[in-house]
Amino acid sequence: MNYNELLELAINAALAGGEDILKVYNTDFYVEIKSDNTPVTLADKRSSETILKMLAPSNFPIVSEEEIISNYSERKLWTHMWLVDPLDGTKEFVKRNGEFSVNIALILNGSPVIGVIYAPVKKTIYFGSKNEGSFKLLFEGALPNKINKQVLDQAQKLPIQTPPLDYTVIASHSHLSREINMHLEKLKNLYGPISLKNIGSSIKQCLVAEGLAHEYPRFGATMEWDTAAGQCILEQSGSSLIDLETGLALNYNKEKLENNYFIAKHHSQN
Repeated sequence: MNYNELLELAINAALAGGEDILKVYNTDFYVEIKSDNTPVTLADKRSSETILKMLAPSNFPIVSEEEIISNYSERKLWTHMWLVDPLDGTKEFVKRNGEFSVNIALILNGSPVIGVIYAPVKKTIYFGSKNEGSFKLLFEGALPNKINKQVLDQAQKLPIQTPPLDYTVIASHSHLSREINMHLEKLKNLYGPISLKNIGSSIKQCLVAEGLAHEYPRFGATMEWDTAAGQCILEQSGSSLIDLETGLALNYNKEKLENNYFIAKHHSQN
């Protein structure tokens, strides 16, 4: 299977979804509250529709946060599937702080083999594919109409740097908890001074892979589409995302799509 072609497809789908998001971002948009008490906007819906259309030529089934999800009796037969979060960090989108992303991952037998995270406001794409490594691509000016191999060859390989001297932890703006505070106290006993950074969306996983932080612990609810793309980027950069219940990598296309608590950890190759 040609993962390079599928990676380009996923990256271009993420860029197109991001374009839809930015069109809504610059308007006086309306925020709905879903049944699970999370926000959703027109940007989530338009991005999802665009991404699904662009991924369709792959002929792989798609699970997207904003679409109807197939029953497990059907899903469990899938070897390949796309996992899509068309707008990860809707709370950050609503706050207009720019810390949101588009997440697209290709899953093979429960493991992510392609991961793309695109931060539209920051004009930054993180991507990884099995056995090929992970990369960061930052656009200073206008984005190209289409991403191809020549454009991707300009990307920086992850990790880009060794982590800071002080042990650095990334946490969410919206999901600080008692468990996080207890975990930070343990880390202080192990490593001394701790630097805490609060950032929204799956960008947190990318910053760990890049080498800007040592870890990102999550003691709160997440879904498979929140983590799959970032896990691929972490793993293909030499870092990890570990399920705190099993001690193994998170697994995907489960009957219930919720994740256990986890920690993303940087393992420097430098």
